[in-house]
Amino acid sequence: MKLSVSNTAKNLRNFILCSAFLLALSLTFSCKRTEKSGGFDLLGPSDETAEAGKIVAEANQELTKIKVLYKDNEDKREELKNAMEANNAADVQRISNEVVLLINDGKTLGESAVDKIQKAKAMEINEDYREYLDLKEESLKMYLDAFENYRQAARELRENYDPKNKVLREKIKEVFKERSENYRKIMEKAREYSKQANELAKETSKKQN
Repeated sequence: MKLSVSNTAKNLRNFILCSAFLLALSLTFSCKRTEKSGGFDLLGPSDETAEAGKIVAEANQELTKIKVLYKDNEDKREELKNAMEANNAADVQRISNEVVLLINDGKTLGESAVDKIQKAKAMEINEDYREYLDLKEESLKMYLDAFENYRQAARELRENYDPKNKVLREKIKEVFKERSENYRKIMEKAREYSKQANELAKETSKKQN
């Protein structure tokens, strides 16, 4: 009977020690997971970086479409410039209208992409990926700002260009030139942010490998 009690006590002690060890191990793992995912809860939420990546992949598809529209817009800019030099009011208004419609499409895509990136940022993701998304979002917002500048310039031409009114025509041309220059500068900044985001993604990928 004494042997039985002794064995029971020994088994109970071993069980308690084993349970304490497993609990400590679980807490250690959870804390590490929390640190990587940027959480603060002791047990920490699960890392959702992979899920966020799927959402961002959709945003990147929209960004690809925006780049196509950007190229189309650059072609239209040259056409518009030639139409103004020729003082061809019909072509100026036609091309200006095409530019406005084209940029409207780009704006829709851009806003959708920004919304997806913000949704991904709201998830439990690691800090490197969050920094990448910050740069990506800033770049997209700048693209939208640049396109809006050019859209306003195109609207001015479409609605107010008058080949018979030299004073008004020159004024409109000057406004168009100023907004076009702002468009170019903002696009350069947007591309720089996009470049930084891509470089960060490459560096992070190398660290993981």
